[in-house]
Amino acid sequence: QVQLVESGGGLVQPGGSLRLSCAASGSIFSINTMGWYRQAPGKQRELVATITHIGYTNYAGSVKGRSTISRDNAKNTVYLQMNSLNPEDTAVYFCNLKNGFPVYEYWGQGTQVTVSS
Repeated sequence: QVQLVESGGGLVQPGGSLRLSCAASGSIFSINTMGWYRQAPGKQRELVATITHIGYTNYAGSVKGRSTISRDNAKNTVYLQMNSLNPEDTAVYFCNLKNGFPVYEYWGQGTQVTVSS
């Protein structure tokens, strides 16, 4: 059983920053990819950023250059630092784990991020 617990969401003003964290527990294989997706009201869930177990990263164009994904393998935790936030970043942010090979995929419960003045 794998659990993902997110933290760090909340209300932030336009231009502000926040850091999301996601801690994974359970049977975590050394080969995995962790990441963040988001879903705004009325829209499909979309990729924000991912990072592999050896540190390769991938970003959505909408956040590239103002976001940094990182991880601590010893803690099975992934972080997302987001800067220069704007109202279009408002969404529920979901932590994702693609675990092992063949891949088993897990999702966190989601954390709300609201960018508003």
